Amino acid sequence: MREEAGLFDEPSEPADDLYRAQPGAPLAVRMRPASLDEVVGQEHLLGEGSPLRRLVEGSGAASVLLYGPPGTGKTTLASLISQTTGRRFEALSALSAGVKEVRAVIDLARRRLTAGEQTVLFIDEVHRFSKTQQDALLAAVENRIVLLVGATTENPSFSVVSPLLSRSLVLQLQPLTEANLRTLLDRAVADPRGFGGSVTVSDDAAEHLLRVAAGDARRLLTALEAAAEAAPNGAITLELVEASVDKAAVRYDRAGDQHYDVISAFIKSMRGSDVDSALHYLARMLTAGEDPRFIARRLVILASEDIGMADPTALQTAVAAAQVVALIGMPEGQLTLAHATIHLATAPKSNAVTTALGAAMADVSAGKAGSVPPHLRDGHYAGAAKLGNAVGYRYPHDDPDGVLAQQYPPNEIVGVDYYKPTDHGLEREIGRRVEKLRRIIRG
Repeated sequence: MREEAGLFDEPSEPADDLYRAQPGAPLAVRMRPASLDEVVGQEHLLGEGSPLRRLVEGSGAASVLLYGPPGTGKTTLASLISQTTGRRFEALSALSAGVKEVRAVIDLARRRLTAGEQTVLFIDEVHRFSKTQQDALLAAVENRIVLLVGATTENPSFSVVSPLLSRSLVLQLQPLTEANLRTLLDRAVADPRGFGGSVTVSDDAAEHLLRVAAGDARRLLTALEAAAEAAPNGAITLELVEASVDKAAVRYDRAGDQHYDVISAFIKSMRGSDVDSALHYLARMLTAGEDPRFIARRLVILASEDIGMADPTALQTAVAAAQVVALIGMPEGQLTLAHATIHLATAPKSNAVTTALGAAMADVSAGKAGSVPPHLRDGHYAGAAKLGNAVGYRYPHDDPDGVLAQQYPPNEIVGVDYYKPTDHGLEREIGRRVEKLRRIIRG
């Protein structure tokens, strides 16, 4: 942002130097893309003819709200728009600007428009603008006195007033992938704007940097720069990265033994009701960047496999955790995964659901799959009664207790008990109920 005293003065040249790297600028600033071709990620927003591409290339006329997590390119895109030929660029931060500053920029843009010059107004952290500040922009945006580019890490649907929202395109940026971050890392090492080949990064150091970044390009380049400053002879090792970012690397190969060993220990710790060990292994996976959806799926499986009817709410908690991870993502999803882990680890355990299904499937595989008893067959079609279908079926709701004697299984498995409740948790009560139900049903 330029000096406050000259913020609204009429510049003699387009104000495109706002994000230009100065000597000694941080690596993340020096490596900011100088053209659209250098932008990494966000392919879903930068296709040919897309509103954002047209805006960056100077032909777009729609105001936009760039919504996404930190370090995904919102300021980079604003920087590229600032370089567009024939447009003036003004920037405000919602952290420091008020209604007075907003109106001053609009007045300046109005004067420029009479001279045929369009003004792009970039507002960082636009979600922090008050309703009054946002309302001050409405007429200028609607009449295209300014072309608004707002950047926010918050969902605009909840943080931007409806009239301004309806006058802008909302474009959601996605966290950068590991491949995207690797491209940026390699570029920073080799490019003259970065280290120009003066440093090297070991493979395990690079992997740790990518995990630490967690989809954030700025975080990646900041950590890389900190490690490079401490690197003797320009050799960046894992130990240097750990010391520089104050975060130890977790030895965890998501495609190798560690992936399977840690998830196995996680499951077995919960099955064994050791909540502390379960939390330890959960933390190791989260710190190492394991896919949270994978963890959530394992929780859902365990809820039925190892808890089942001993605590039926365990499955509800596990499914809710999976939904939270899908809807909200990380890092907030970590809390829900911990919530579910604690619930499942401390819940009473039973594998009765697992063994019941296994026994039933074993009988079916062995050929014990006789005919459905006639009185249970479908009787909702003409001629069914003549075949004996549904004849003699007893409707349980006609009985005061809602349960009555009647054969339900095929003849081959009459009297077979598949489900054998334990005395753990709710199954203690369920077991007594199952015994009573079997006596009534089997007569």
